[in-house]
Amino acid sequence: MEESALLSYVHTHGAIENSVEFAQSHNIDHQQFYGQINSLSLANILVLEKRECTSALPSTEGLQILNQGQSAEIKLLAALINSPDGVDKNVLQQQLGDNYLPAFKACMKNKWISQEKGSDILKKSATVSELPKDVVVDQLKIISASGFVFLELEKQKGKSLEDLKTIEFANLKVQDDKDPRYTELKKACIEQGKCINSNDFTELKSRKLVKVETIKFFYVSKGTEFALERKKQETDLTTQMILSNEWQNASFKEYNFKATGKRNENGYLHTLLKVRTEFRKVFLELGFEEMATNNFVESSFWNFDALFQPQQHPARDAHDTFFLENPKQCISLPTDGYLEDVKKIHEEGGFGSIGYRYDWKVEESKKNLLRTHTTAVSTRYLRKLGEELSNGAEFKPRKYFSIDRVFRNEAPDATHLCEFHQIEGMVIDKGLTLGDMIGLFRVFFAKIGITDLKFKPAFNPYTEPSMEIFGYHPMLKKWVEVGNSGMFRPEMLRPMGLPEDVTVLAWGLSLERPTMIKYSVDNIRDLVGHKVDLGGVQKNPICRLNK
Repeated sequence: MEESALLSYVHTHGAIENSVEFAQSHNIDHQQFYGQINSLSLANILVLEKRECTSALPSTEGLQILNQGQSAEIKLLAALINSPDGVDKNVLQQQLGDNYLPAFKACMKNKWISQEKGSDILKKSATVSELPKDVVVDQLKIISASGFVFLELEKQKGKSLEDLKTIEFANLKVQDDKDPRYTELKKACIEQGKCINSNDFTELKSRKLVKVETIKFFYVSKGTEFALERKKQETDLTTQMILSNEWQNASFKEYNFKATGKRNENGYLHTLLKVRTEFRKVFLELGFEEMATNNFVESSFWNFDALFQPQQHPARDAHDTFFLENPKQCISLPTDGYLEDVKKIHEEGGFGSIGYRYDWKVEESKKNLLRTHTTAVSTRYLRKLGEELSNGAEFKPRKYFSIDRVFRNEAPDATHLCEFHQIEGMVIDKGLTLGDMIGLFRVFFAKIGITDLKFKPAFNPYTEPSMEIFGYHPMLKKWVEVGNSGMFRPEMLRPMGLPEDVTVLAWGLSLERPTMIKYSVDNIRDLVGHKVDLGGVQKNPICRLNK
């Protein structure tokens, strides 16, 4: 439609009541028409107001009734009027099909038919001598003709009864059913055959004889800059305009401060990496050093044996761990006596322990695997520190952390994958106690927004005492497990060369779980893998763990 013709129409008629109907009447695609009127609204020539109305039309079943001129209940009653001795209900079911049950209910409700107890024979009531008026057909005709029904009352103040009578029936509104105009208005509408009451309409809907659609459209009116011809608006103030004073008579396009602007062509941090960055920041603020975690493949020695985990432990079975087929074994193991010390502590014990009392095999220690926890990295760092102290280095307290991938041979589900990230922290000092460990956790978890903590005793092969950490999560409003922790056992530390008075506190948690909670992700496969929504990665907000 030509812009001049559109503006002329609005000027003559004052407004376009319904953009959808207007587009249909002028054979215009509504989406294309919206682009035209929206462009004029941005120039304040037109004003667009979103509106909607409820439209009701006969369904496929309703149209069949209209075409046949009889509802199912009238058909059923007609069959009984023509058969004074009654008709078997099974015969009627075959004739009416799915319409039998609603027809039967309607006839019984109106007391048109009767059925003796225990009998399948239906008969017409004695009071019925001829077919009554087919109300259903009349109601469907009203709906088909007007397209609108008198559904529910909605608030609209300041309208007189005469005003309301002139409004399209989709928009009939009064204050409430106590409004003195309500009864009179409803009666007038029904008498004029232009609407039906809400109870009858609900019945038609339950029988699937009508379908209801909500149509959204725009009410188009004149804007503050309305004119029959659009005046060109300048987008830039140029030097020439200033020198020639043209700017004084020019019309400039207003700035749209809500526009998002051109998106920068750059990469976006994955949701996991956003949360990882925040955890990393917390550790660095607390003075921790980051450990190198670039060994995804680890030997069983560093992953299990150095941690005082027995070789027959269930976690070392193939159904829990990914073992490598090639290369099946590591190239080398420690040759400075540390290997023999680990073997001895497993077989015989020491430092107050009796060990596990089994035949420790070096071949089992050589098996390569995908590391099951980043604690394998911690064992290497602790062994390196033990070597330094054994060579006469001065002891200094240390704080380490790592955040990286680990692998478990588990069945994937909505909250677990075979690959996930582990966050691990470790504090090394002399004279540390359980109270120090609890105090450290309160500081750490407060940094990520969890201030209420509970601790539950637990068992780990390489820590004693061990604790599960529970926190009251403000977003979930319930207690959730937030980590596992403990103090490394002497059976693990002393063979490494660490002095007797050195204590190591350690704790760990997953990265995926807090990320899923933070970003309301129910299925971990929507967070990691081929189902990840790349658009969501771009749109996800920045992460603040303590907010």
